[in-house]
Amino acid sequence: MLQDYEIKQKTTKIERVIPFAEFILILIMIQCILALFTGAEAAEDTIRFRMLAHSNSTADQAIKEEIQLQIQPLVEFAVNTSTSKKELGENLAALESTILQIASSIAGDKAVTLERKEALFPAKRSGFVIHPQSEYDAYLLTIGSGRGDNWWCALFPKICFVDEAEKKEKKEEEKVTFFVWEWITGLFA
Repeated sequence: MLQDYEIKQKTTKIERVIPFAEFILILIMIQCILALFTGAEAAEDTIRFRMLAHSNSTADQAIKEEIQLQIQPLVEFAVNTSTSKKELGENLAALESTILQIASSIAGDKAVTLERKEALFPAKRSGFVIHPQSEYDAYLLTIGSGRGDNWWCALFPKICFVDEAEKKEKKEEEKVTFFVWEWITGLFA
């Protein structure tokens, strides 16, 4: 019976680099496919709404959240009754004085401004869609100095984001429960 012999082959540098090159090519192809679906037209067709708090203090963030809760139904109604970016812009322009009045009454002694302009937004990801950092057509509601965390929303199409600091605070507030543990304790209760 013949023994099996291990055959050793020399690998060249090119053969070691090929798997890495293939991996990079696959990543580039995936990025190109995603670019086809996200496209630049999504960024051009959005009107965004951004609200800047006076500071990161708990009181100032609570004021921002209260304003957001009060004006959100008005903005959602404007979005739901609009069929185009132009119509949405007209509907929001009609609401500007009402939004300012609500925000001013909640903000108290802090100055509140609302303006529509090209505003810089950071990069965000929503599912497979990546919104690049860029200047977008936006309504900018500034409370006081506007140096606190912000909340923003792409109104057309509707996508809303909360800053990472706010997400952490909300996660800390949520009580974590485990289904299995709840089920076991329910059996003996």
